[in-house]
Amino acid sequence: MSPTESTTTPQTGEDTQQPAETGAHESTQATDQDTNYLAETSADSAHDHEHDHTHDHGPTLNPECTRQVDVEVPAEEVSRAFATVVKQYRRAARIPGFRAGKVPESVIRRKFADQIQQDVLEQILPPQFRAAIEKQGVQPVSQPQVTSMHLADGEPMRFQATFEVLPTIDVTGYDQVKVDRPNTTLDDAEFEAELAHVRESHAIMEPVEEDRPLVDGDFAQIRFTGLVHTGEGSAEGDTAKPIEGDDATVEIGEPNTVEAFTDALRGAKVGQQMQFEVSYPEDFTEKRLAGKSVAYDVEVKGIRKKILPELDDAFAKQMGEYETLDVFKEKLREHMANDKRRRLESDAKDTLIGSFVERFQFPVPESLLQQQIDARLDRGLRALAAQGMTTEQMRNLDFTRLRTAQRESAMNELCGSLILDRIAAIENIEVADEEMESQLQLLAYQAREPIEILRKRLTEDGGLTRIREQLRREKTVNQLFERLAA
Repeated sequence: MSPTESTTTPQTGEDTQQPAETGAHESTQATDQDTNYLAETSADSAHDHEHDHTHDHGPTLNPECTRQVDVEVPAEEVSRAFATVVKQYRRAARIPGFRAGKVPESVIRRKFADQIQQDVLEQILPPQFRAAIEKQGVQPVSQPQVTSMHLADGEPMRFQATFEVLPTIDVTGYDQVKVDRPNTTLDDAEFEAELAHVRESHAIMEPVEEDRPLVDGDFAQIRFTGLVHTGEGSAEGDTAKPIEGDDATVEIGEPNTVEAFTDALRGAKVGQQMQFEVSYPEDFTEKRLAGKSVAYDVEVKGIRKKILPELDDAFAKQMGEYETLDVFKEKLREHMANDKRRRLESDAKDTLIGSFVERFQFPVPESLLQQQIDARLDRGLRALAAQGMTTEQMRNLDFTRLRTAQRESAMNELCGSLILDRIAAIENIEVADEEMESQLQLLAYQAREPIEILRKRLTEDGGLTRIREQLRREKTVNQLFERLAA
């Protein structure tokens, strides 16, 4: 769980539901876009005759976080809105048989009834909704949903809208929560293991020309055929294709090599053929072989050995701009130490946030939870795409099951972010403009995009607000960790 991954942006106060002081995500404010959406979703309830019924739009809301406003607009204001809209249509309408601007009002009202109703809604409903929530002193964090509507020219307009707000989040005692400070010291064994790994990754493979048997550490190049048997010993040859390989490589004595292969191949020479049987355990990673026995026919085609590079100044220069091996080792140790510190401290911070989530319980707006699930699914799909999954394959995924599986993790992430936002408000933690500028410069560098173009794009899509909030949460958890880790 990371405090910076949440898609939520609101900030809660102790006594009232307030938006984040630095601004809220575009989907969690009662913006013009949201109230226009409210008017659009109410359009099916607007007709040129008296109309009363309820509507059900959008996701199910959490009753503990749901608020409602009941609004009535005077008949005079409704009539003025209708008159204004009809006048606009009369000026713009082009109807055969009538001169421009001279179409009778009755014709306009009949021909453009639905459009007129929608325009009246968009003119009246958004400002009336904003005024109603301001009067109640609440800030929606979800798209408002119209649950009932009455609209008719010359009569009062009445509508009812429901929406979610942030709960009051009581974090009393947060500064008493403790977390173990990890030992981030890099020891010599860890360094030597990584140095060996780096050396291994730059090894080259050479064929063995001398006439000698395979020994531990050699790589056998083999051709093989395997006949799978069931656990009872009967052959599956009639129902399962044989396992075949023409140029497989087996490292003799390597811990991950099946022991039966090492035992059979150790001591063999090039050109030698052999038969042996391998019994695979029930938990073998390749499912088709788990719990099965396979009779193998194997021929040794060649022997190769690994040649490790010498650890010298030439090797250091091969690794980058390092003049000597000592300089390379120093930089490698420094990098490993920093990486270990970041990794262990990140885990400890996640533990701290997890303790907050477990300790401070509160209802969560369903709309924000669904946004968080969306964000997690989006990250997962991007990862699958990077691994080669096609769009068509993604369409075949069971998204209902995936959303259900993500719910608990999304809930923990969301609660962690809301708690950090509350603590940041208590401690007056803010992100300085200089910190934002540094982050934008980093993002511009990573995206290979001019910073002003990046800034313009993020300003338009609300990204700047989200980045500031992510930085604020990071800053909050960093300060808390320094104080509370022991």
